[in-house]
Amino acid sequence: MFRTKRSVLVRRLWRSRAPGGEEEEEAAAGEPGAAAVAEPRAHLGGGRGCCPGKAGRGGRAAAGAEAELKALTHAVLKRLKERQLEGLLHAVESRGGARTPCLLLPAKADSRLGQHWYPLPVLLCKVFRWPDLRHCSEVKRLCCCESYGKAHSELVCCNPHHLSRLCELESPPPPYSRYPMDFLKPTDSQVLQEPGDRSHWCVVAYWEEKTRVGRLYSVQEPSLDIFYDLPQGNGFCLGQLNSDNKSQLVQKVRSKIGYGIQLTKEVDGVWVYNRSSYPIFIKSATLDNPDSRTLLVHKVFPGFSIKAFDYEKAYTLQRPNDHEFTQQPWTGFTVQISFVKGWGQCYTRQFISSCPCWLEVIFNNR
Repeated sequence: MFRTKRSVLVRRLWRSRAPGGEEEEEAAAGEPGAAAVAEPRAHLGGGRGCCPGKAGRGGRAAAGAEAELKALTHAVLKRLKERQLEGLLHAVESRGGARTPCLLLPAKADSRLGQHWYPLPVLLCKVFRWPDLRHCSEVKRLCCCESYGKAHSELVCCNPHHLSRLCELESPPPPYSRYPMDFLKPTDSQVLQEPGDRSHWCVVAYWEEKTRVGRLYSVQEPSLDIFYDLPQGNGFCLGQLNSDNKSQLVQKVRSKIGYGIQLTKEVDGVWVYNRSSYPIFIKSATLDNPDSRTLLVHKVFPGFSIKAFDYEKAYTLQRPNDHEFTQQPWTGFTVQISFVKGWGQCYTRQFISSCPCWLEVIFNNR
């Protein structure tokens, strides 16, 4: 029996759905309290936020839920045009690495799964990215999406790789994430910002341990991809920089940067989207309580986004009579991001300068 091209695309899409949590988190070797290096995935009935879900509650119930999800997914996919199916398949198989068009579908076409109703964007994200996703408030649109910033529209983009998962900062951080404020001293790169240059909103420095690699990258566009290897990549390619570091750990972490991160300046601040397959770690003064004597290092899993910098909050953190503030960048106007490896009190790495591969983002405070 011959199958149509549309039915073949639907079958390929279903086979490309996100796993239901079978994969165990791979821990970073040799570190106490090691961080997981695989995206946490939960079973259909468990898990919340960044936490992996528990095992299924029974083979029969799991099979029933899987069958219901399959039937609903097929019903949705069969309503799509062939070109829409091809674009969705390209997005899913490239894991968001390729530029793919928006999948515009009716905004009010919700679907029922079990006892819950899901908007189509949430349903497709649940199928292809995060099986534990439950509500649209848990995701955030990327600025590349046509539906970005549009609250009310007849059509809404349902491309699952045009959305990211929001980090939950309410949960108490693990002990290793404490970083003493006493050690927050400006690095050499902070004094390299040209005083008269107002055209950029930030500059990015790439470091391998204590050595900066390459020149500062000045950012004028509102969105920047920072990556090592990205299909159709356009931005700051770390793989093209000449590095003399022969450390095996540096080379290993460098190879895991992959799709890297997306840095985006938006109305409410600067967001970081983790496009890679491994966690990233972020320290920013605006992520924490201004009265705290320590800053937190936040762990961001693959596919998740975090508002790494808040301009208004940063200005309130400065001392009003500090004339030096207007002459050179301040620690509060920088964000540090480490790929794969974290740092803190319970790690062998106490400071980010001991991390194999990391970034320093310096914001233009003028």
